[in-house]
Amino acid sequence: MELENTQSQMRKGILEYCILQIISNGPCYSSDILESLKNAKIIVVEGTLYPLLTRLKNAEILQYKWEESKSGPPRKYFELTDKGTTFLLSLQKTWNDLSFAVHTISQINPNTQTHE
Repeated sequence: MELENTQSQMRKGILEYCILQIISNGPCYSSDILESLKNAKIIVVEGTLYPLLTRLKNAEILQYKWEESKSGPPRKYFELTDKGTTFLLSLQKTWNDLSFAVHTISQINPNTQTHE
């Protein structure tokens, strides 16, 4: 079993939640989402982000609006729909429950914890 594969799967599992959290702060341009993820050390390429944004839009979790840009063509800004806000609240609860469970389990054997 390859460590990198497991780490990648863990990151993919929380990517949607992280993207929705970023967008919940207000309308976001895709490069702003990528930058926020990068700053949080979750490296994602455009080829991963755009299909996910499209899927979330098609599921009516996100919507977008076009805004004129001073430095080029109009930009597509994503924001949560009402359905998206409800969906994110459910994901937050799931994340809190999982985070608590993992923290609880890791306290059973504190010698396996790493601090980076």
